[in-house]
Amino acid sequence: MLNISYQPSFVRQIKRLKRKHYDMQKLVSAVRAVAEQKQDLLRTRYRDHALQGQLRGFRELHIEADRLLVYRIEHDTLTLMLIETGSHNDLFG
Repeated sequence: MLNISYQPSFVRQIKRLKRKHYDMQKLVSAVRAVAEQKQDLLRTRYRDHALQGQLRGFRELHIEADRLLVYRIEHDTLTLMLIETGSHNDLFG
C-alpha cells in the first residue's frame, strides 16, 4: 500500500466538499483503490487514465460522472500525492 501525501490545495477542496455535504465515502473508496494499486478496479469503475500535455506525469480518475480526482504517484518514495478533486470545469476550465 502506498503512503498518502496531501497537497494544501487538496485539503482546502476537501473542506469545501464537506461543507457542501458531499458523500466523502466515494472519495475515500477511490483513494483507497489507488493506494492499494487495484488496477482492474481503477480501470473499470473509475476510468483511471494518464493525463497529457502540461499535466503529463499525472493521472485522473472519475469518482462520479463529473467529479474527478487528479493525482500523481512518485515512484521513488511510493507516495500518492492527491492533487485536486472537482468537476471537469473546475479542473480544466
